[in-house]
Formats: sequence, structure tokens, C-alpha cells
Amino acid sequence: MTPWEAVAVTAAGIGAGAINAVVGSGSLITFPALVAVGVDPLVANVSNSIGLVPGSFTAAYGYRAELKGQRERLIRLGMASLLGSLIGGVLLLFLDPSVFNVVVPVLIALALVLVVVQPKLNGWLKAKREHAHPDGGLGLWLGVLGAGIYGGYFGAAQGVLLIGLLGSFLADDLQRVNAAKNVLSLIVNAAASVLFVFVAEVDWWAVLGVAVGATIGGFVGAKVGRKIPAPVLRGIIVVVGLVAIFKLVYG
Repeated sequence: MTPWEAVAVTAAGIGAGAINAVVGSGSLITFPALVAVGVDPLVANVSNSIGLVPGSFTAAYGYRAELKGQRERLIRLGMASLLGSLIGGVLLLFLDPSVFNVVVPVLIALALVLVVVQPKLNGWLKAKREHAHPDGGLGLWLGVLGAGIYGGYFGAAQGVLLIGLLGSFLADDLQRVNAAKNVLSLIVNAAASVLFVFVAEVDWWAVLGVAVGATIGGFVGAKVGRKIPAPVLRGIIVVVGLVAIFKLVYG
């Protein structure tokens, strides 16, 4: 990797870290950037997942105020993210990539629908489940497990999926949901990265470039994202999700 290519990858990492903190889908910036500088696609996917871990941490740390009172919830859902991530990482190494080419855009589209209708859906669910589990119950746990499998496999727009799920099942405001999303994304990326370090080929220069950029971007994105009103944040999520679908289908 030349110095200018390293600068380009780091810049992509900054953008990805910021987008992941606010919404998700940062991999749609860094993954193509790595492939563009000559990294093999599979190696790029693995290296990108590892490189984004520091950015996930700074994003979660930036939302620490919104994480207060969510400890038990995150322990419970974090187990689903951890298990799902390991399953997804194994699938990445052994499954034909074409299997997910059709499924992934559909999952993102479903998540966008959940994000748009979340306020009314949440009110309807709350009225129907006065005695239901306050943290989403088995339905949300399984949904987070599925999002973890997807995140461990590829990861782009896993934040959109998580926000759609968490926002629909939890009686909480969108900023606190986004904070929880950042922690669960961190668990997914970190768990998959540990697996990849031991069993997959890694381009450590690519990891370094993405990691440096994502660390900066995650912190900046959290500072900005916490100040965005819920309706605006919901609109950003939808726009980013639509772009993700377009790039996955036509890119």
C-alpha cells in the first residue's frame, strides 16, 4: 500500500467511523476503498471488520450518557450479538457469498420499514403487551441474534438493522436506542475480529489505516449524533439504508 493509498484508506475509516456512530453502514465506505487499493475482497472484508473495532468503541464511549440504566438489557442482548457474530464469521469463511447477495438487501429494506413506522409500531406494541418483557423478550433476542449473524458475515448496515429492531421492541427514545446499537455493534465486530485473527488471512496495513480513521470518526460521529433530533436521525437512517441497498444491488 502506497502512502497515498494509506491516506485514502484512513480517510475512508474516518467517514465510516462517523457514519457507524450515527447510523451504521460505514463498511460501505471502507470495504470498497480497500478493494480499490488492491486488497483481495475476502481479505478486505476480514481486515475491514477488524479495523472498525476501535471506531465502534469510541462511538459507544461517546454515547455513555445514553447508556445509563441499560446494563442488564445490554448483557442480555449482548449474548445474542456475541453468538450471532461467531456464527456469521464462520459463514463468511465457508459459505458461498452469493447466498447473501439476495438476502442482505431484503433485510436492510425491512429494517428501514421498521425505522419509519417505529413510533406508531412501538405505541401499538406497548398497548398490546403491558405485561411483556421490558427489554423486548425472546422476539428481540432472536432478532439481535440474526443481526449479529449478518454483522459477523459482512456488517454493512447492521446498525440500520439493529436500530429497526431495538426501536420497534423497546419503549425508549431513539438516542438511547442508538447508544445500545453502538454497544451491540462493538460486540459483533470484536467477536468476529477475534475469530478472523486466528483463522483468516488479514492485511494488517489495511487494518491499521481503517482503525486509525475509524477511531477518530467514531468519536466525532458520537459527538454530532447525540445532538440530532429523533425525526432528523430517523431520516438520516432511511437515506443511508437506501444508499446501502442501492450499492449492494447495483454496486
